[in-house]
Amino acid sequence: MFARYDRKSNCRSFIRSALMILAVGLILGLPGQATAATPSQEKPYFVVVLVDDLGWTDLGFMGSSYYQTPNIDRIAHEGLVFTNGYAAAAVCSPTRFALQTGRYPARSGITDWIRARFQRGTIGQNAKNPTGYEVLPGRKLACPQNALFMEHEEITVAELLKQAGYATGHIGKWHLGHTAHFPETQGYDVNIGGGNLGQPPSYFDPYRSESPIYEIPNLPPRQTGEYLTDREADEAVNFIRTHKDRPFYLQICHYCVHTPLQAKPEVVERYRQRPTSHHNNPVYAAMIESVDDAVGKIRKALEDCGLMGRTLLIFTSDNGGLIGSTDNRPLRSGKGYPYEGGIRVPWVAWWPGRIEPARCDIPISTIDLLPTLAELAGVPLPDNRPVDGVSLVPILLEKRSLAPRPLFWHFPHYRGDLEPFSIVRMGDWKLIHFYEQDRDELYNLAEDLSETHDLAAQMPKKVAELRALLTRHLSEVDAKLPKLELSTTPGSASNPQ
Repeated sequence: MFARYDRKSNCRSFIRSALMILAVGLILGLPGQATAATPSQEKPYFVVVLVDDLGWTDLGFMGSSYYQTPNIDRIAHEGLVFTNGYAAAAVCSPTRFALQTGRYPARSGITDWIRARFQRGTIGQNAKNPTGYEVLPGRKLACPQNALFMEHEEITVAELLKQAGYATGHIGKWHLGHTAHFPETQGYDVNIGGGNLGQPPSYFDPYRSESPIYEIPNLPPRQTGEYLTDREADEAVNFIRTHKDRPFYLQICHYCVHTPLQAKPEVVERYRQRPTSHHNNPVYAAMIESVDDAVGKIRKALEDCGLMGRTLLIFTSDNGGLIGSTDNRPLRSGKGYPYEGGIRVPWVAWWPGRIEPARCDIPISTIDLLPTLAELAGVPLPDNRPVDGVSLVPILLEKRSLAPRPLFWHFPHYRGDLEPFSIVRMGDWKLIHFYEQDRDELYNLAEDLSETHDLAAQMPKKVAELRALLTRHLSEVDAKLPKLELSTTPGSASNPQ
């Protein structure tokens, strides 16, 4: 479970755990289940760094010898690394919904990336999310139309923490709807760069495209040629310094390392001189280095403001690495796909003096972020809706495990050679159900991380067990499923964002 945990000394471990739990309760006033706000002077600060399309092995501490990430490696070595950390989806918008709400994306109808206005044509020109189905030429199944925005009725992590007096800030990519659904309409005091775009028109100031004409909202040009990730880092540092005297929740959602692949030329040139491995793209490597520089600036700002010991920083990605930009080996495939390369991502929790350095193999997901921060802040979860995630506080502060639970993914759409699918992971077992052919694939991830040996034909009882678990879950979250029905609205395929 924990790579540096002494399981043999059960008595000593129990005593240490008990003392730690007592200390946590005295210092933070944390109940077993959060029921009331902690006094403001005792509340922790929160920083979430979400990178776009960063693969599981795209960092030094995860095994890459080509990508150079000393600042991220440092927080990983000082913090808790979740080797079975997952994004809630294989594409970005659903994962971002899960981060904001602690809920499975299937509950919202956001099961694919959300199209910007210039990408929609005539779809969704009203104020309501679509509820119909679409048929693509040559495809067997009618698929549910993806939502166009996160509904205001959803309760975000920012809205939850504001109840406890937190300042809230969003910097970078949002991708959960248009102007009426930007971060400032969902509990964020500050929104810098958050809009409806799935990728930047350009990574260089003024961050604008002429054909089609679009630009990043809420990010006025500052210095011609300035790199976007550097700008995001500067805005994050400014937010930390401005709000250092009040507990805050800050999320830095980098547009990097999403396409278009653009980086600072001098950094690219350095990587052209480096020995390559299965990682060998110098532009992509330079983009990752800029993200690493940003993490270094954020860490220094926290240190300069005296917030190192009071801040929990979470570092993760919204989905796996994009094939063509990077190579996710030993994981199979990449972004958009149901295999581990599409959904398993880097996950680090860093809190100096509070979280002991270790590696943990307990499976966790983006849905767990909101309940974790809520418990640490002493804020009760909403009682008028299901929250699917669980608090990670027992793992982070007490080195305890979690009750066994399944994790789920749902993508009822077509894309290229990919047909609609749903996934369940329970323990070491992972089942992928493909809807078009009504077939299943079964893998034991402990023995076959690369998902090369499909065991479905050999283990029909395990398939039936996991299918029943998946079917029950899809019913509980009221997931929209593909169906054989052709009286639907025509649509068209598009590339993932």
